[in-house]
Amino acid sequence: MPGSASNEYGMTRVNTGSFGWLVRLQRNGKAYARFFSDKRFGGIRIAQAAAREFRDQVLEQLPPPSRRIRAERLTVRNSSGVVGVCRIVRDDSNGARYEFWQATWSPAPGIRKTAKFSIRRYGDADAFKRARAARERGLNGIE
Repeated sequence: MPGSASNEYGMTRVNTGSFGWLVRLQRNGKAYARFFSDKRFGGIRIAQAAAREFRDQVLEQLPPPSRRIRAERLTVRNSSGVVGVCRIVRDDSNGARYEFWQATWSPAPGIRKTAKFSIRRYGDADAFKRARAARERGLNGIE
């Protein structure tokens, strides 16, 4: 984003077939894209500047990206009814069966945290409740 560590946020250099800069941004499922050809703009640097200007104009009109919104969407694969909380059943090679509720969250890009709660120790309902609470604490930066 403007002023961030990467001055090329949302921009990609294209050097295959066409030469130029591609700006791609997305918010809430809607994509914003435009290609800035070196030839049309009179060179690499001018096309890059035009792409940057377009990108900055689009970013001014869009809400900031939110990882939390995406992390809170239920999918058809979710059977617990709570995003990031699932029931796991594992059979060990020695024949033992382990059942637990697991909470998963991402406190920062590229980092994944988990917490597991034994159904044998806490019972099904309490282990589920603990997993929900652990995920909420993790998302709020408490854990």
